[in-house]
Amino acid sequence: MAVREFAERGADLELVGIQKRFPGFTAIQDLDLKIPAGSFFALLGPSGCGKTTTLRLVAGLEEPTQGRILIGGKDVTATRSHERPVNTVFQSYALFPHMSIIENVAFGLKRRRIGDPLVKAHEALKLVELDHLAQRRPQQLSGGQQQRVALARAIVNRPALLLLDEPLGALDLKLRRQMQLELKTIQEEVGLTFLHVTHDQEEAMTMADTVAVMNKGAIEQMGAPEELYDLPKTAFVANFLGQSNLFAGEVAGATDTAITVDVGTARLIVPKARAHRHNGAVTVGVRPEKVSLHTERPVDSAERNVVGPGRVLDVSFSGVSTQYMVDVPGHGTILVFAQNTGSGPSVGVGDEVYTSWLVEHGFGLDDGAVEAQRFAPDDSTTSIAAQRRDDLVAELEEG
Repeated sequence: MAVREFAERGADLELVGIQKRFPGFTAIQDLDLKIPAGSFFALLGPSGCGKTTTLRLVAGLEEPTQGRILIGGKDVTATRSHERPVNTVFQSYALFPHMSIIENVAFGLKRRRIGDPLVKAHEALKLVELDHLAQRRPQQLSGGQQQRVALARAIVNRPALLLLDEPLGALDLKLRRQMQLELKTIQEEVGLTFLHVTHDQEEAMTMADTVAVMNKGAIEQMGAPEELYDLPKTAFVANFLGQSNLFAGEVAGATDTAITVDVGTARLIVPKARAHRHNGAVTVGVRPEKVSLHTERPVDSAERNVVGPGRVLDVSFSGVSTQYMVDVPGHGTILVFAQNTGSGPSVGVGDEVYTSWLVEHGFGLDDGAVEAQRFAPDDSTTSIAAQRRDDLVAELEEG
């Protein structure tokens, strides 16, 4: 792949046994990942989890310590960044201030001597609904408009794979939500493969077909947004992708369809189909919006779990819902998100309440008692010096 060509459609991306070590630490350990062509894939995780390093490896801005990177079935591990069928949209727009919008978008096409660069640039601007501003300068546009220009500049090159590195991080909340929907629409229209790196859970769930939650250099869980939210596999996923009420206990009994878990003073029932473990010590949970508040104890039922009584510690109004924090002896603090429909009980700080949820809304995690450390630290001065020496030698040889 000596010269990067236009892609008619998106290509699949495959990472095989990728490891990336820096002096002092390992950023990625044995990562295997396959992203289908034409999909919108989100890599979600906190700072330091390895998601941006993964993106830089795909873009060719970093070299893997070991492993292979394949785009459209072709091994590009040793291919230079500018020769890969990849474009990246960063959080910073990086537009040329002395050029008009149309000149910014057409710049890469002209450098590569692609035919009809202005025609193609106008087409890309029409796609992001900014062609009517083609003659303006970047400083005459809003932040959201500049981000759309940056997107048009990337799309006009027709990369087989478009990398999005926190592209909406600099926008305000309302504009960010608007851009989320527009990005998804654009992706569906152009048919390219999008790899979106973000720490914003709402952003990932709004736009992506598939979400991979990354933690400590490895993928913790991957699947459709609804699947990850409704049925998290680990405590990390349960608490990073939204909020969860988690309870630890021992399995006290089981039927063909459900398990019963002793948790403090309560017995919680979880469907077997929604539990990753069915015996021994387990962690079960429920999302706060699935929990109901009661001023009196609900009637015991095989269809509903009840925990309480407890005391309301805090009440927070957030517009569409009200958040309650309920302290239940033996269970800790339970979060309840009640939609503001005006039909729920009126309770305040200090009131005694009970919490309950339908059995079908609970889930059971697959976490072990203690997670082993994924990889050993490498902080010796010898390794750091060796890495710096190798980098210097490589730089001198290229010069």
